[in-house]
This record gives sequence, C-alpha cells and structure tokens, in this order.
Amino acid sequence: MAARNLWKRSMIRLLLATFGALVTTAALAAQSPAPPLCSDAWNRMIDAKVTSGDGRGHGPDIGSDEWKGTIEFRLGVRGKPGIPPRSSEAWCRTIDELVRARDAKATPKPAAVSAPTTPGPAFDCRKVKSGSIEAMICGDAELSELDRKLAGVYSAATARAKNEHPPVLRAEQRGWVKGRNDCWKSAEQRSCVHDEYVRRIAELQARYRLVPSRGPFAFVCDDNPANEVTVTYFETEPSTMIAERGDSVSLMFQQVAASGAKYQGRNESFWEHQGTATITWGYGAPQMRCALKR
Repeated sequence: MAARNLWKRSMIRLLLATFGALVTTAALAAQSPAPPLCSDAWNRMIDAKVTSGDGRGHGPDIGSDEWKGTIEFRLGVRGKPGIPPRSSEAWCRTIDELVRARDAKATPKPAAVSAPTTPGPAFDCRKVKSGSIEAMICGDAELSELDRKLAGVYSAATARAKNEHPPVLRAEQRGWVKGRNDCWKSAEQRSCVHDEYVRRIAELQARYRLVPSRGPFAFVCDDNPANEVTVTYFETEPSTMIAERGDSVSLMFQQVAASGAKYQGRNESFWEHQGTATITWGYGAPQMRCALKR
C-alpha cells in the first residue's frame, strides 16, 4: 500500500512538472520578439497580414518596390504625404505601425453592458439569412460602415441620374448586389466584399461627378488629330479616371506603377508619364502612342 501511494505521489509530481513546462513554453512563445524591421521575415509577416497577391498565387515579389507600392495601396496611404521613401527603414516603421493599428482596430473587444449598439449596414439585418454575405456584413463594423457609405453615395447618384435615359442606375445596382453576394465563392470572402464596396463607391462618385476632379485633358494618338482620347481624373479612393474616345467611355482604376500614372478598365488601359501616354482601347487592340494636347 505504501509503495502504491508513493507511486501516485510520483506521478502527480511528474504531471505538475510537465504542465508547468508547457505553460512556460507557451509564455515564451507568446513573448517571442517580432522580426527586425525591413528583414525578409518582416516582409513576409506584413504580406501575410495585408496580402499583396490576388489569392491565386499571383502578385509582386515580396520586398520589391512594386510590392511596397501594393502594400501602401492596400493600406490606403499610397501617394499620401508623409510616407517615407520605400528604401528607408522609416518606411518599414511607418508600415509596421499602420498594420499594428489596423490589427488592433479589427480585434473584437468585449463591450460594456451599457455600451451603445454598433451601427449596422443600411439594410435590415433582421431579414438576412444566417451564413449569407449579408450576415457577414451585419457582423462586421467596417463592412457595415462601407454599406452605409455606399447607400449615401447611391442616393446622391440617384439624384444626379433623375433625368437619365434609359434609367440604368437602379438596374446596375441590383446587378452589383448580386455580384457582391457572389463573393461566397471566393477563398477570401471578406476581402472580396470589401473590394466590391470600395470599387462601387469610387465608380459612382466618378460617373456622377460626386467628388472633385481634374481635367478634361486631351491626348492625340498615333500623330492623328482625329484619333483623340479625353481623360478626367477623380479624387476617389482608389483614384479613378474616365476616358472618352469618340462615342466610347471607359471607367478605369489606378494601378500600382513604377513610374507615372497607370489606370486599368475592363478592356482599356492608360499609362501616362510626363505628358506621353500608352493607351490600349478594346480587347486585343494594339497600343497607341499618345501625346498630351497643349
């Protein structure tokens, strides 16, 4: 009997020691330092948090200048004043602080009993199906805010479109809602929904002139005065441009570029640098060399 009790006490001490070791290991892991700024490990950490690729294995080389431009774009600071040069450690420190602030904002915090309810989207969350894209929006403060913003922009666009013939805005909006809800097919559903809102808000703001703009500017293409493309830039987020050529109109979104200003539409592209632009107009069409009309 004494031997059995001794064996039990030995087993209890062994279990307590093992548990203590596990707790110590977990605590040390939680306290492991972050990778040094601008290191390869730091670049990979930032890319994992911000995601520079398209979710299908395509994207800029991590750590490259193009990658840094994409990270700035994803964080909404590309082209903003005060961003240090991309080759400096100050740039890495700025990006690190922005990512940490975004992560802290996205981390759900327990609300006090008396805390007010976070505003939801513009639609009625009581009528959505569980597990749907609408339910995701209802449970996400940032997406709900984007939905409310889109509702305001859509209302302003509707006022501008009251004399529009044929009245296409409402039909287009229904089509957009269907496309947004198709984000359930995406591997990154939340990012898909977020990007759909951002692009739709910018599209309506540009098409219906709801934000400040610059232009129009005329570009003469292939040394032919009759072959002219007129562009207007809009202060949306992301930046947009409306290009017109004859009876054709194209809405384009600004892309990351090593130099100049690059925009991409459905089947059209525009890349301008110091008054000279390369323009493609239509699927499979050849590039045109265009110069700003003085």
